[in-house]
Amino acid sequence: MTELRRTRRKAGRPHLGSSDVGEMSTSNPNEKVRSHRAWHQLEDVSSAEPHLSHDDKDTQDLITAMKPSPPKISISTPGGEINPNSDRTSDGTQVLAPPQLPSRMKQIKQEMARSHLRFVRFEATDLHGVSRSKSIPAHFFQEKVVHGVFMPRSYLELIPNPKDDDVNHLRASCFNSDIVLRPELSTYRVLPWAERTARVICDTFTVAGEPLLTSPRHIAKMQLSRLQDSGFCVLSAFLYDFCIFGVPEVIDSKTVSFPASTFLNDHGQLFMQELVDGLCRTGANVESFSSLIRPGQMEICFLPEFGITSADNAFTLRTGVKEVARKYNYISSFFIETELCNSGILSHSVWDDGGKKNMFCSNSGGEQLSGCGRRWLSGLLKHSAALSCLMAPAVSCRKRYSKDSKDLKDSVPTTWGYNDNSCAFNVKCHGEKGTQIENKLGSATANPYLVLAATVAAGLDGLQSHDSAGVDPEERTDLYLSKPPEIPLKMEDALVSLEEDQCLKQALGETFIRYFVAMKKYELENAETDAERNKFLEYFI
Repeated sequence: MTELRRTRRKAGRPHLGSSDVGEMSTSNPNEKVRSHRAWHQLEDVSSAEPHLSHDDKDTQDLITAMKPSPPKISISTPGGEINPNSDRTSDGTQVLAPPQLPSRMKQIKQEMARSHLRFVRFEATDLHGVSRSKSIPAHFFQEKVVHGVFMPRSYLELIPNPKDDDVNHLRASCFNSDIVLRPELSTYRVLPWAERTARVICDTFTVAGEPLLTSPRHIAKMQLSRLQDSGFCVLSAFLYDFCIFGVPEVIDSKTVSFPASTFLNDHGQLFMQELVDGLCRTGANVESFSSLIRPGQMEICFLPEFGITSADNAFTLRTGVKEVARKYNYISSFFIETELCNSGILSHSVWDDGGKKNMFCSNSGGEQLSGCGRRWLSGLLKHSAALSCLMAPAVSCRKRYSKDSKDLKDSVPTTWGYNDNSCAFNVKCHGEKGTQIENKLGSATANPYLVLAATVAAGLDGLQSHDSAGVDPEERTDLYLSKPPEIPLKMEDALVSLEEDQCLKQALGETFIRYFVAMKKYELENAETDAERNKFLEYFI
């Protein structure tokens, strides 16, 4: 009996989830100490496992699983609500209580058996928004949920040979180290377009248990956390354009790929129907899709979601469209060299912390943005030059900023308007979703997590800077500035704007900014040789 009590006391020690460690601020040394103690406690509990039954061991292991992403809320009316009784973290994610974790794993195991799954992909985004993954045999899934999957750090940061004077490394060998992929169980889905395979989206950590500061998904979560601390949450959805090409052919020793015909025939419809159906089965709910005016160009629009889910949906599309296209002997690409760049629009609105009230809707009604909405928009306008660097991250993307101008200029004014699709920031007050702002600076090649993070950081600065000045929530903020902010047309100038924007540098992290700028400078030096790779080898998918 004494031995049994001792075993129970050991088994009863609390586990600390890996995401709980990852969410701690790395700037707080006390949090680091508690983080390391938590991992030691986890090791101590593992030593008690031989005394546990198989089911009890599953329960103990699963308490270390990652926290899930925000609850999905498909909005058909402005009155969509978040469950006020749910436990939520500061970044808007809903936390599963420990008894629910083994229940979720039990559901996953049942689904694996039912679908006869053989493999599970552990996916993470690199700086470009491209999926980097490792696949494991399905019977190792639970073990990898607990311990994580290791991956070389260079897979995600993409800088060939970083130097200490270019990038802020803790040490030069840091770039060649491993990082750990830790999954969010709520993102587990069976992939309709991959045979007997599931996927789970992961957050990235160092081997010491600290979040990777260059991780776009981590950065987006931190900005959502800051917004949550201010008493708000964001409801957002992405709209993407992409092109479908036929398989490249060699003509006169030159590789040529022709756009697929406009998708009005049965073959094209089958491709889009399979893609949309597959996305919905992975939880990425599509609101609409259509052919555009150019041959082979498609548009797909998602339903709005709270929190990180909108970026997760966009991330799923960027991989899924490529895999479905190959089944039909197509190549999909979000990348294009002309000024007719594929768009990646982020439509968003800010709600109160309970998800009950759209803060952009004016009490006076009509086509008017509320005081809160005007302050948010002023932040977007103020930081538009730096935002454009993250949202149009290639030379070809920036050509569309000047497509309506015949003059050769170094920059163009940042525009906004009501129900005006030609503006960089388009305010829409009509429709069942209520008032929303479309951030149209983005191209389809931009990383959706960075688009979401930078938009929230800029808008939140607008809210906070005006709040500190004592502006009444319904007082009109003059957005018709005497000198409108400018968007640089050259990528080199946009990089300078990003480096000089202290607000975004502080919000996104100086380490990330230095990595991003170093990567873009390298790409500018190799832009000519990379153009064909980007299009035909689908690097930017």
